[in-house]
Amino acid sequence: MKQKAALVLSGGGARGIAHIGVIEELVKKGFDITSIAGTSMGAVVGGVYALGKMEEYKNWLYTLDKIKLFSLVDFTLSSQGLVKGDKLLNTVKTFIPDANIEDLKIPYAAVAADIIHKKEVVFTTGSLFEAIRASMAIPTVFTPVKFDDGLLIDGGIINNMPINRIKRTPGDILIAVNVNADIPVEKPPVEKTETAATQSTYQKKLRDFYNQLHILHPSGNEEKSNGEEKLGYFNLINKTLSFMTYHITQMTLENYSPDILVDVSRHSCGTFDFYRAEEMVELGRYAAIKCLAAYNPA
Repeated sequence: MKQKAALVLSGGGARGIAHIGVIEELVKKGFDITSIAGTSMGAVVGGVYALGKMEEYKNWLYTLDKIKLFSLVDFTLSSQGLVKGDKLLNTVKTFIPDANIEDLKIPYAAVAADIIHKKEVVFTTGSLFEAIRASMAIPTVFTPVKFDDGLLIDGGIINNMPINRIKRTPGDILIAVNVNADIPVEKPPVEKTETAATQSTYQKKLRDFYNQLHILHPSGNEEKSNGEEKLGYFNLINKTLSFMTYHITQMTLENYSPDILVDVSRHSCGTFDFYRAEEMVELGRYAAIKCLAAYNPA
C-alpha cells in the first residue's frame, strides 16, 4: 500500500521550481500525495500537479528562453506594481486549462494576503488560476488582485509555509518543502544542458528587465562601490521580502514538525532566475532523495 502524504510547498520565486523535482521523486518512491497547500510558487507548482498537468508545465519552463520569456512580462505604470501578470497566466492557460479548485483530483489550498483587511486569505474553492495569481502577487513587482472588497498580494508575507492550511487524511504523513533554507547549495552531479550562448541570451534579457525596472524607479543603481553593494529600489525590496519570508518560514517550522522536511538552499538561485528551471528541478530531486533516504518511519 502506498504511503499517503500531505504536501506543503513554500514560496520562493524561481527556487520554487525545485518543488517539481521533489514531487517527481516522491511519486517515484511510491508516495500517494493526497493533499497540497502552497504559497506563491508553491501554489503554482502544487496547483498544476493537482490538475494533473505538471509534466506540461515543466516542459514549458524548460523552453522559456526559446519563447522569449520577457515578451510575457506586461509592464504597467501602476503605482501598485510593475507587472500585471495577466499575459503570463494567459499563456499558461493555452496549454493548461483553468479549473475550479473544488473539482481538482486532490484537496488544494493556496494562500494570499489581504492588505486592506490585514488578514490571510486561503483559497480552497473557485478558480485555480485566480488563486495562483493572487498568491504570487509579489509586492511592488506584480500588481495586487482585487478580491471582494479586499486587495490581495503574495501570501509569503503572512504564511510562506502553510502547514496549518493543509487538509489531513487518516494515515497520511506531513511533508514540507522549504526552498528558503539557510544551508549551503548542494548540487547533484548533472550535465549542463544549456549552451553558453543560450545562457548569455537570457542574461541579456534579464539585464534588460532590470533596466526597465530602473527606468520606472530611477534610484535603482545597484553597482558596487568600494566592494559594497549599493541597494537600489528593486533589489532592496526583493532582499527585504526574502528576509521576511525566510523568518516567517522558520517560525512556522518551529511550531509545526513535519514528518519529512525537504530543504533547498535559499542561495541556490535568485528570485527571477527562471532560466535555471532544469537545474532547479534537479536540485529539488536531489534534496528529496537525500531526505527520503534518511527517513525512518516509526
